[in-house]
Amino acid sequence: MAETLRKGTRVTGPDRSKLATDLKKRYDGGESIRALASATGRSYGFIHRLLTETGVTLRGRGGATRGKVIA
Repeated sequence: MAETLRKGTRVTGPDRSKLATDLKKRYDGGESIRALASATGRSYGFIHRLLTETGVTLRGRGGATRGKVIA
């Protein structure tokens, strides 16, 4: 489904619901928003909005974090 969408086309109705469900499964499976955006040809903001609309709990940004300083 995601591969058949053209960049910039409006996604509404059943197509949007199907795409949202597919992206939700992939995101819950560990793919990042950036990876999903790249794979679908959509923007980061579009994917973020769609995941938020489906009620997904978004992961933190990750990366290196500062730990407590042990004296």
